[in-house]
Amino acid sequence: MSRGSTENIPPSSPRWHSQPGEAVAAGLDSPDAGLGRDEARARLHRFGPNQLPGVAPTPWWRRLLRQFHNLLIYVLLGAAVLAALMQHWVDTGVILAVVLVNGVIGYIQEGRAEQALQAIRAMLSAKATVIRDGERLRIDAAELVPGDRVWLAAGDKVPADIRLLKASRLQAQEAALTGESMPVDKDGEPVAEDADLGDRRGMLYSGTLITQGQGMGVVVATGARTELGKINRLLATVEELTTPLIRQMTGFAKTLTLVILSLAVLVFVLGLLRGQDPQMLFMAVVSLAVAAIPEGLPAILTVALAIGVTRMARCRAIIRRLPAVETLGAVSVICSDKTGTLTRNEMMVASLVLADARYRVEGSGYAPEGALHRLDGVDHPSGALAPLLQACVLCNDSQLVRGEQGWRVEGDPMEGALLTLALKGGLDPAEQQQRYPRSGEIPFDSRYKYMASRHRGPDGSHFLVVKGAPDVLLGLCREEHGGQPLEQGRWLRVMEEVAAGGQRVLGVAIKLLAPGDDEGELQHRQLEQGLRLLGLVGLMDPPRDEAIAAVAECHHAGIQVKMITGDHGITAGAIAARLGLHNNDEVLTGRDLEQLSDAELCERVAEVNVFARTTPEHKLRLVQALQERGAVVAMTGDGVNDAPALKRADVGVAMGQGGTEAAKEASEMVLTDDNFATITRAVHEGRTVYDNLKKAIVFLLPVNGGESLSIILALLLALTLPIEPLQILWVNMVSSIGLAMALAFEASEPGVMRRPPRDPCAPILSRFLIWRILLVSILFTIGIFGVFQWSLAAGHEVGYARTLAVNTLVAMEVWYLFSVRHLYSESPAWAGWHSLRPALLAVAVVLALQLFFTYTPIMQTWFGTHPLSADHVLLTIGIGLAVFLVLALEKRLVRMEGK
Repeated sequence: MSRGSTENIPPSSPRWHSQPGEAVAAGLDSPDAGLGRDEARARLHRFGPNQLPGVAPTPWWRRLLRQFHNLLIYVLLGAAVLAALMQHWVDTGVILAVVLVNGVIGYIQEGRAEQALQAIRAMLSAKATVIRDGERLRIDAAELVPGDRVWLAAGDKVPADIRLLKASRLQAQEAALTGESMPVDKDGEPVAEDADLGDRRGMLYSGTLITQGQGMGVVVATGARTELGKINRLLATVEELTTPLIRQMTGFAKTLTLVILSLAVLVFVLGLLRGQDPQMLFMAVVSLAVAAIPEGLPAILTVALAIGVTRMARCRAIIRRLPAVETLGAVSVICSDKTGTLTRNEMMVASLVLADARYRVEGSGYAPEGALHRLDGVDHPSGALAPLLQACVLCNDSQLVRGEQGWRVEGDPMEGALLTLALKGGLDPAEQQQRYPRSGEIPFDSRYKYMASRHRGPDGSHFLVVKGAPDVLLGLCREEHGGQPLEQGRWLRVMEEVAAGGQRVLGVAIKLLAPGDDEGELQHRQLEQGLRLLGLVGLMDPPRDEAIAAVAECHHAGIQVKMITGDHGITAGAIAARLGLHNNDEVLTGRDLEQLSDAELCERVAEVNVFARTTPEHKLRLVQALQERGAVVAMTGDGVNDAPALKRADVGVAMGQGGTEAAKEASEMVLTDDNFATITRAVHEGRTVYDNLKKAIVFLLPVNGGESLSIILALLLALTLPIEPLQILWVNMVSSIGLAMALAFEASEPGVMRRPPRDPCAPILSRFLIWRILLVSILFTIGIFGVFQWSLAAGHEVGYARTLAVNTLVAMEVWYLFSVRHLYSESPAWAGWHSLRPALLAVAVVLALQLFFTYTPIMQTWFGTHPLSADHVLLTIGIGLAVFLVLALEKRLVRMEGK
């Protein structure tokens, strides 16, 4: 074989699935006796081992240093330097500890791409059975080469991409690669060149699982050339996006840094122009910078996100990366897989079509709860109903078992759904199988697409039951139940109608056997005459009830929901209609997407909500198109085919129960219950976390603003500083953080899921919040500067006046905390005892620390404080209450103007 004969064939080559298997084998120089050992070694040298290429990991030290490349971190490090210049070593240590904690958290979360690639590599089979030199050998899968002939049986993991040559009752579970929920029948027949990946019945793909039967085929691609290798390459090229919060905090840090530096330079220059001492001015500027920097903000940010992680874990959503908590609150589009997320991943019979009646079957999943409703309104059941239910039980190799977590199927899901149907109809499967024992069978095979079983009745009679593809059974039957001639055209129309509703259609037939036909092995020829069609069974994987409600809640919250599935378009469209996803009746398939340019796709992705028969490239393009339109995208997935899109999405959501490790490693969040409704609850928590972060920022900045303006005012008026730098650090690092931390525990405000998603490009502070910060900063400045000057005028020494000013600042903080708890609602500050407890606890702790700060000798030595008289303590409380009342009046006026 020439070197170029396979090397130039891309992984998606139409040659393999569209040409006869023997022609593919001949093109690969693969003889019936298999490759010779020397040829296999030569090909292994030529093509390399059957492994996915690794990626050189980033050195740990570079990953660690990368965590500190952030302007907000630089501001914090600057604060630490300033504190060190003032020889406040404890404060320096605290600030550096905050920086280090944030860096370590980021470092731990790094490397997710390498983990995802490693998880995909782990999907490759470890061993393979090959034919070489006419012998069957068990070898390491890494030694497989194109042209090898491989045997596979139920339970084997497919070790490479293989073109089937022989297949017997062969089925493969390809959900991890294609998204197809059910095992796929496989045979050696070629299909059309443009067949979708999930429709290539003659191909087996690396990383999938053989669930039934056995087969033999020729290896056509190994390692990076496989479909799995293509996804591996795609995943390695996908860039992860920064979260909206990180982008907003970066912009906020730039603005804050510019403001602080501008004020510092302005104050320093003005002081020099007025002839003030440069050394004193330098220390004043240091005090100003320390006052203006919200040192506790990163710690509060981390704590708020961590609280969100804990709350989401209670909702069965495990967060793997802290910023994803907040990003969930900004999600404007959720792209969801269908099977198991929006649906139950449990087959159920939804409809029955008999010769003289139609039935709607109620219930959900495998639980035998629900009635059979005849649609024509006739009270008595059809005469064909009981025989059909009996046939569903007898021609069945599976069992329905009730466990601690509900009903489950041991065997084929479709057969489990038939057993559930029988129980709903009043038949006991065990009793029926005992009463009519099986005396022969023809197992299901994809070549003839049916299963048949022979049974003996209590009276000694024998009969056959057949179930299978309805088009095949219609070709075998000449009569329908009751002995009437079979109307082929009518049944074909009914079959297409049921299939158009997104249901898988199964035909059921019966035949009474004459004496002499009831012995020996059951033969296919015995089905060629005498079969009577009992009816058609429509099966589906029903939507979760909670998913229907969750989709409606998303729409109320301004979040679009789009279904992206590997399933067929008709099935996807029918399920979408039940979920309420359609804004029109259009479903785009992967083939349709390939005809669209990127610009056209950006337009179409906004109009269509259902995408079917999609590949990993299609899913990635859809996510990118939505992001191009400015959407913040959450993407769900469970298979390795979902990993690139999960990694690219703003929030990748993997399934914890049915998901592959590759999907989990590429995601930010894992659902332990594989339920779409859990995503909605997580979005609710994400919005709450972001609200609380804004409250913390709106709380902290006026404290820093009041301190800064007091210092600026003192410098401009050539007066004594009302608060010393060390006292400022005490307030910023103890009182402010302690109180602001309570805001991280706040419960959701009413209507949190009735607001549209926030604009991820908008600044973190709106014009209204900037006004609130300025107003409160001015009120704090008046309180600090006013009480300090009043105390000096009353004859108190500077140390006492500064102590009074610090305590006034803390009292205003305490009252302001109760005002800022509700930014978006009219709820009073004391509403809800349960939600008030974190604030009350924080106030109690801060008051205790403030008493310690004011009245203990050691703190008086360190911070220059003086014990205050009782009437001055009451004065501080009164000033704080006055600030609260002013803000309450401002809130009322703003609401009145808004109305």
